[in-house]
Amino acid sequence: MDAQAEKALEIARRCAMALPCATEKLSHGEPTWFVDGKKSFALFCNYHHGMRLGIWMAAPPGIQEMLIKSDSERFYRPPYVGPRGWIGVNLDSEIDTEELAELLKEAYRHVAPPKYLKMLE
Repeated sequence: MDAQAEKALEIARRCAMALPCATEKLSHGEPTWFVDGKKSFALFCNYHHGMRLGIWMAAPPGIQEMLIKSDSERFYRPPYVGPRGWIGVNLDSEIDTEELAELLKEAYRHVAPPKYLKMLE
């Protein structure tokens, strides 16, 4: 992993693991974050299958299209999970940590059971 990917992973990990009962494990060879080890809400993409450096996240219906339309350089439809509405966030350039944390929180909200959502309050 190159230095840029290591820095991006460190930022993504810090944001994801700040969420209640978030866990991390490798899935498909990439660091992936789960709610209590069960349901994934984000996957780090370290140039996976020739893709860009990024993070793929669960998103509510309509958000993927909205974000891509607003900034197609930063947001993209990732393979495999894109058809389910997940959004890809390009981490090849400067990372806005606050924005990434908020996007991860929304991804978490999208998949977490109600008992965990109460912990976000």
